[in-house]
Amino acid sequence: MGDFNEVVRVEERKGANALTASAKDFRNWIRDMELVDLELNNHKFTWFRGQSCSRIDRVFISLEWLEQIPEIRLKGGSRGLSDHCPLIVEDSRLRGGQGHFEEEWRGLGEVQFIEKLKALTIPLSRWDKEKFGDIDLKVQQLEDKIRKLDDLASDGIYDVTMEERRRALVSFCKCWYVRKEIHWKQMSRSRHAKYMDRNTRYFHNLASVRRRSNRIDALVISGRLVRNQARIKSAIRDFYKNLYRQEASPLVGFRDDLVNKIHEEEATDLEMMPSADEIKEAVWDCELSKAPGCDGYNMNFIKKCWEEIGPEFTAAVMDFFQSAELPRDSNVT
Repeated sequence: MGDFNEVVRVEERKGANALTASAKDFRNWIRDMELVDLELNNHKFTWFRGQSCSRIDRVFISLEWLEQIPEIRLKGGSRGLSDHCPLIVEDSRLRGGQGHFEEEWRGLGEVQFIEKLKALTIPLSRWDKEKFGDIDLKVQQLEDKIRKLDDLASDGIYDVTMEERRRALVSFCKCWYVRKEIHWKQMSRSRHAKYMDRNTRYFHNLASVRRRSNRIDALVISGRLVRNQARIKSAIRDFYKNLYRQEASPLVGFRDDLVNKIHEEEATDLEMMPSADEIKEAVWDCELSKAPGCDGYNMNFIKKCWEEIGPEFTAAVMDFFQSAELPRDSNVT
């Protein structure tokens, strides 16, 4: 965020009729960096000097930031004696009190860790419905309002207030677009995790689509185009047989004392249970959008749990690891 001393739209500079070359370069740079230029909700300009006005102060965020904090808003404050308005970035979600997840988690009492996660699916689904409702309906309502403003503009009825209202509606609509995209991304992964390993119509359809896309209809063999499937299969099989055949190699042995062995203390350390810090480090190294497991929870959810209830969640994970029966003679990471 800051004073970039440049605009990206003609209407962001009072009296301008066209964008300068540097403004076009600046706009292209924003697009190349895949940044989101936060809309200013309550001001049209951020810099004033005499009769000159421009919006040259901006805040850029990444798409990952917008996914994590979809309710982020930008507004301008009172400029006082300065030429510039201060920019205020805020999260419009209501704060204070315990989070919904934390309340539900503590309300389940002393229940086994896995059972708690299973029990949370119902209240979290109910909370999602109350909080977000029908995403498609909300998007449709916002699009209808934007369309009405566009119709008024087409009839010549348009002023600064309507322009600001349209920008606000577009900003809200963008947020709901992101939510809808995240929702369907999660739904597709959940369905894949739920149905992939079962003998269902869903799995067969996936396999059929993959088979059609991977099918080789023709292949050039020894300079000739061959369409016979039997010959194609034979040529591919012979190619990989020749590629991965085992070559003769001399037997290599080791003399005593040439190979180091680990000490008893090191062997014991390898079989020790991981600490809470090691578990947290491993979880934080995982990407947020990894596909969920069979329980339907992805890594983003696990990290949120850790942030919400901290030590209690760590203790539950440690209990889960300690209760698992792991073979002592295997390498467990």
